[in-house]
Amino acid sequence: MHYELIKVCGMRKADNIREVESAALHSSLSLMGFIFWPKSSRYVSERPAYLPTKCKRVGVFVDENIETVRRITDEYALDYIQLHGHESPEYCAQLQGLHLIKAISVGGRDDIAAYKDYEDCVDYFLFDTKCPSVGGSGQQFDWSVLSAYDGRTPFLLSGGIGPDDAQRLRAFRHEKCIGIDLNSRFELAPGMKDVAALRHFLTQLNP
Repeated sequence: MHYELIKVCGMRKADNIREVESAALHSSLSLMGFIFWPKSSRYVSERPAYLPTKCKRVGVFVDENIETVRRITDEYALDYIQLHGHESPEYCAQLQGLHLIKAISVGGRDDIAAYKDYEDCVDYFLFDTKCPSVGGSGQQFDWSVLSAYDGRTPFLLSGGIGPDDAQRLRAFRHEKCIGIDLNSRFELAPGMKDVAALRHFLTQLNP
């Protein structure tokens, strides 16, 4: 299948942001994620000297207070807010007017049903691998369990997608899957993406 949205997450360094953005010019790479969770090894502790202008900016938050989310959204001119913690539907409602992505942690088929509480309050879901930490584990879940997703909201596939997964991704089918999320398995170090590997992967994914 063809993926409309490709998100590269965990960006932090200005030069690397520029290089990744240049790799996006002839591909579907259209979202760039910045993690604003202090416990992450990819935490954006200070504003990079360069921020993307051709890719939409996604801010990733984990159970952050609403005021901080709104302040950072304004400061970084974020296009999307990704909620990667235990945020409730009521929490999402307080961010009405912003474009929201809600992460759902998946260890098995039964975890998919968590989406139902958020169906009417987010723009996209992001199905990620359940792990002790919050994302960035490099581990994949069994994509076949996504057959249990019968919601109306489009979703992105996440969790340990790496340079060797282009063929599997082309073979994957779900009518609501519109994109993928890439992070730790395309890194040289936390927050530093391997642009050559990313560029090669993108040419294989959507030739």
